Amino acid sequence: MTDGASVLNGVNFEVGRHDLRQSRLTTEPIDVAAAVAAGKAVLALDHFALTANNITYAAFGDQMSYWDFFPAAEGFGRIPVWGFADVVASGAEGLAVGERIYGYFPMSSHLVVEPGRLSPKRFVDLSEHRKNLPPVYNVYERVAHDPAYSRTGESAQMILKPLVVTSFLIADFLEDNGFFGARQVLVSSASSKTSLGLAFCLKRLAARDVAVVGLTSPGNRAFVEEVGYFDRVVTYDAIGGLDATVASVYVDMAGSAAVLTRVHERFADRLVYSCRVGGTHWEGLAGRMDLPGARPKFFFAPDQIAKRHGDWGPGGLEQRFAGLWTELSASVDSWLKVEDHHGPAAIKAAYHDTLEGRVSPATGLIMSLKP
Repeated sequence: MTDGASVLNGVNFEVGRHDLRQSRLTTEPIDVAAAVAAGKAVLALDHFALTANNITYAAFGDQMSYWDFFPAAEGFGRIPVWGFADVVASGAEGLAVGERIYGYFPMSSHLVVEPGRLSPKRFVDLSEHRKNLPPVYNVYERVAHDPAYSRTGESAQMILKPLVVTSFLIADFLEDNGFFGARQVLVSSASSKTSLGLAFCLKRLAARDVAVVGLTSPGNRAFVEEVGYFDRVVTYDAIGGLDATVASVYVDMAGSAAVLTRVHERFADRLVYSCRVGGTHWEGLAGRMDLPGARPKFFFAPDQIAKRHGDWGPGGLEQRFAGLWTELSASVDSWLKVEDHHGPAAIKAAYHDTLEGRVSPATGLIMSLKP
């Protein structure tokens, strides 16, 4: 099945793997006929979200294998994003041209996938280079069979849902471990959408005697307080004034070596768990681990997903998340401002603005390579 085109000119936005300020646009021919003959499908990316989370993907691209999903030429990488695409050619039985798809994409105009394990709701990309990568990122949703899907809800889904899934899993991990005995959770980069989602999730857990404290820059403090998800908001320069006798967990969304060190030195042995998640402060990423208190450990969402699939059985995790997502998505209209940007030049500008921290935390960027 195909829409008629034999060769497509794909466009890719790529960044330097070791210098994120380096960016370029590349083109590549996509042989549609060959893809269809091989049982593959060609997806045309309609639009995608760009957030600080995508900078984290780039900052930890080598450590967490994010560069491996969408290979590029030596020295360059394609940052993964979440978005919607349409099937424009298909050699996969049961997947029709015109279907709307949601999932994990490069910042590109097209993606060739090898659909397998098709069900009415989803399929998995079985491309050889993705087989050893975390399965959760290889699943593509067929939105026509999603009762919760709406075209008008695409922006919120792209901007927030992948982040809130991570937020939910971190909150669940902490609760599953009894918060490691902590009485408060400290969250850096509190203005980031993943941190806001985490605060929202933690406030809805049964253990409400655990305070949730957002750490942020002075310039973002008012915004974080206005959103209202955290119990308390503290600026980075005031960490030294926090009560160091309270057993605490640190969730590191910023990745800043300076903030990590400050928190560890302030709480020392009262820091019972240190959870590394993000890299919004990508230029000053922490390297040293010989700090007072608990040794920092990376949080890997697919591990918690696998655990909960075992604990809760098929659909258990999805059911629990669905209720929370419905509640959170209904609350964001008061603070989230969506902006649409079109064309390669706009994507390049928006990427560099996001990289340099020039995008308001209240803004959600929706991008498209189409003019």
